[in-house]
Parts: sequence; structure tokens; C-alpha cells
Amino acid sequence: MKVIASSIRKGNVIEQDGKLYVVLTAENIHPGKGTPVSQIEMRRIGDGVKISERYKTTDQVEKATIEDHNFNYLYEDADGFHFMNGETYDQVQVSKEIIGSAAPYLQENMSVKLSLHDMVPVAIQMPQRATLEVVETEPVTKGQTASSSYKPAILSNGVRTNVPPHVGTGTRIVVMTEDGSYVERAKD
Repeated sequence: MKVIASSIRKGNVIEQDGKLYVVLTAENIHPGKGTPVSQIEMRRIGDGVKISERYKTTDQVEKATIEDHNFNYLYEDADGFHFMNGETYDQVQVSKEIIGSAAPYLQENMSVKLSLHDMVPVAIQMPQRATLEVVETEPVTKGQTASSSYKPAILSNGVRTNVPPHVGTGTRIVVMTEDGSYVERAKD
């Protein structure tokens, strides 16, 4: 299906020269003079090679036919990450390259959206937020105001983030899965 380059978004899968690419970033650039362009950074699905392309915003790009399905995360082993379709009970294996930076946020039975091309997983869409426990941070200091700076913390998935001064070790917090940033304390 042909679409104009300016409509391509992160997570889309496009076909170029008979190969599939998942879009990592897509930015429309409008210079003061000259033609507006779409700068698209993508990863080739077959071998994980990253490339960057620049298209005129009106250029036609072949968007691959992708089906999105909800899957539940089961486990990780040496072969990759394993998911199960909740409706059909089909299991699929997803490579570490496709999961990428989302890997630390996967939790057992977490519901994710997998993009499939001819029943082969090509991209993953994580929930926006995940609840994790702070396993290491500086002690809570009495009298610190909420407006003071954040302090470093290590979460139960090994990711480092910054938390407000009132958050101590053992506190469950909600973070954004895209960058690990603190959102709020978890409401248990």
C-alpha cells in the first residue's frame, strides 16, 4: 500500500527493494526555503542493519501490510522472547533485535501488541507504563521539599532512573516504558 512519506510514523513497517524495515524515528523537516523532507531512520527486519533515508514529504513509500495482534508475554530463553496470542493460543518467538530497548520492561503475562507480517513478528508495541520496584536509592531525607531535584535509583528490572526525594527503597513506582522516566508512585 503506497502512502506519502510525511505520514510514516515510528513503528510502521515499510518495504523497500523487496526488504522490510521497521521505522525507528520519523521526522518531517521544513527548511526555511527548499523542499520539505521526511527523515526516516529504520532497521532492516532480516538482519537488524540500521539505515537512514530522506524522502520528499510527497514521495510515495510502500507501507507493508501488517496485522497487529494482542499477545501475552510468557518468558525469555536463549532463542528469544516467547509470546502467546490470548484468542488463538498460538505462540510466537520474537528475536532480541525486535524487542530491543523494551526488553527490561517485559513482565510475565504483560499484554503487548505485536505487528505481524505473514505471521512473522516484525515490531512490538509496549504498554506506555510499567510498575516496578525501587531496589536501590539514597535514603529519604527529612525536610526535603518536593520541588528539589530528583535522585538516582535502580529499579527491579536493572534500569537506572531518577525519582523524587521522597521515594525510598522498596517503593513500587510507575515508569514510562519508552525511556524509564518516573511517572508516579504505584497505587497498590
